[in-house]
Amino acid sequence: MKRKLRIYKPFINAGLQEATTYRADWFFRILGNILGCFISYFIWKAVFLSGNSETMNGFTMPQMVVYIFLMFLTSTLIGSGGTYDIGEEIRDGSIAMRMIKPISYNSTFLFQELGNKIMTVCILIVPLVVGVEIVRTLFTGAIQFDIFGFFLYILSCTLAYLVNFFFNICFGFIAFVIKYLWGANMMKNCIMGFLSGVTIPLAFLPDVLEKIFLLLPFASLNYTPVMIYMGMYSGPELIYYLGLQLFWVLAFWGLSKLLWKVATKRLCVQGG
Repeated sequence: MKRKLRIYKPFINAGLQEATTYRADWFFRILGNILGCFISYFIWKAVFLSGNSETMNGFTMPQMVVYIFLMFLTSTLIGSGGTYDIGEEIRDGSIAMRMIKPISYNSTFLFQELGNKIMTVCILIVPLVVGVEIVRTLFTGAIQFDIFGFFLYILSCTLAYLVNFFFNICFGFIAFVIKYLWGANMMKNCIMGFLSGVTIPLAFLPDVLEKIFLLLPFASLNYTPVMIYMGMYSGPELIYYLGLQLFWVLAFWGLSKLLWKVATKRLCVQGG
């Protein structure tokens, strides 16, 4: 393990340097997501005001507010740009530089993203968690923070990030065939936003669709960590959904290894 960390430490440093060098880009991406949160808040506020009940599909308005901002926090923590990076490297030919090195192609992306995540976690997670807990306390009149639940949330986010990372790597390998992924990546993000509960909580879907979507890997990305943080899962149900996340991590990890062997036989770059 120490040897592996020593080998991939430069990639962690590269991720940190990228995040600190392009601070304006990082800031505006976060700002855009925050604006999206407030837009979602006002939309859902209008939905609840137009309804005849204070509860919709098990959610009250205070719970929906917490859900919206936890979705933003979770999406930021588990975000992965592997699809875009692979597509760009195939397009301009720089993928050759990674392929000639005696190291794992997937791991170079993983450790580089970890460097970027360090900055995100250090700057965002504390103020956002504090803000969410203040909102929960104001709505309920009592402190809701559960340290054990928070650690389970972090564990779930870690598994969700790995699911997202390996899924994006697998999807990125499509660039070996179609050469340019911008349009396909946009479509993928839209579909994943819906299937992972970012657009609308899965509890708002018909029962049959909800059960199906909960089994898919996309629910493991955002929905599962958020529901764990909110205390919606407990006991056997909690173990089941954490186990499901672990299953999808292993499934996409194995699939990425298989696709890498197949995809490299079809490599044809446009640049370089």
